[in-house]
Amino acid sequence: MNEVIRSILARRSVRAFKNKQITGQELDAILECACYAPSAMNNQNWHFTAIRDAAFIEKVNDWIVSEIKASGNPSLEGILERSNGKVFRDAPCVVVVATEKGDRFGIINASAATQNILLAAHSLGIGSCWIGTVGILGTSERSDYYASQLKIPRGYAPVFGVTLGYSATEAIEAPPRKEGTVATL
Repeated sequence: MNEVIRSILARRSVRAFKNKQITGQELDAILECACYAPSAMNNQNWHFTAIRDAAFIEKVNDWIVSEIKASGNPSLEGILERSNGKVFRDAPCVVVVATEKGDRFGIINASAATQNILLAAHSLGIGSCWIGTVGILGTSERSDYYASQLKIPRGYAPVFGVTLGYSATEAIEAPPRKEGTVATL
């Protein structure tokens, strides 16, 4: 089995991180892989904000918590309960993935780039987790403010986050895959 397939099959979400920052070289390699994701019509309409400052990560966490509480959405509030209000689980690095507002393929393009981030991180021995709740910042009435604070270009909005760091837990085995999800004709 080749390394790419092995990485895809072995990667798992990490929600507990060591108190150790990933290197700039590792982060640069991960973000380069994000930029090489496929995109509709090669539009490449994504933007990545890498945050390594713990105080700023906490500030973004607080924005998300505030927006979730204001939303009145029980599903989102349940996420806060499960994470004890720590959306980023004390990860030393967070990447906010943004895309162009109104582009019907933007979320697809951002998803492909996010998957590349996850796989690149795993291949470097770095744990990661896709954080969908970051998207609430892009749908908020304050989305332009959040985007400006995250140095996201005008006309773009945050849609995902990815936590990055060295795992504080042992690798877990994949749970069984659901039956009946593949058909061959």
